[in-house]
Amino acid sequence: MSDSSPGVADLLGVLAYAELTAFLRLAEDAARLAPTLTDRAALGDLAAAEYAHFRLLRDRLASLGADPEEAMAPFTGPLDAWHEQTAPGDWLEALVKAYVGTGIALDFYREAAAHVDEETRRLVEEVLADEGRSQFAVERVTVAIKEDPKLSGRLALWARRMVGEALSQGQHVAAVRPELAALLVSAEEEDIARMFAKLTEAHGRRMEALGLTPGP
Repeated sequence: MSDSSPGVADLLGVLAYAELTAFLRLAEDAARLAPTLTDRAALGDLAAAEYAHFRLLRDRLASLGADPEEAMAPFTGPLDAWHEQTAPGDWLEALVKAYVGTGIALDFYREAAAHVDEETRRLVEEVLADEGRSQFAVERVTVAIKEDPKLSGRLALWARRMVGEALSQGQHVAAVRPELAALLVSAEEEDIARMFAKLTEAHGRRMEALGLTPGP
């Protein structure tokens, strides 16, 4: 690669595969779980946005002299495993996963992007843009909970599972790709603590937006 920043190929590679799998999963959820054609179309729009992000990342990797497939390859196992372990059982679980589970995973990548070159950082911020995912999920989940308050407990447990699995996935990726891990934090303990505090706060805000209790 022409860019000498350690971990840039890993960051772009993991993001590219994350966006590709997000496109495929959202399209699948739209076809399999969406209760109305309007919901199916809305989720399909989000899936299309994820695919557009994937293409931007793929093209950026190629422009840096990296093979996109090789850059994505180390992350196929962990990301595929995460999706298999968090396959939603119904429409509301799919929305919570898209908002809470995917959200905390993308927070990790946003933290890493703070330590790369400006052009790459701008690209990462562009592909991490919400694209309406939050509003779409929050509106539908909050309406469902208002109609049936008993859903709150089940969805709160599901959301906590999303976060636990996402953190586990992140730890696994960091363990096998140390250059990517080095982008997340410095060696100073206070920086690590600050990063996890930011992730926890962001997760809490998402849970509150859905009307769910963050939990321990």
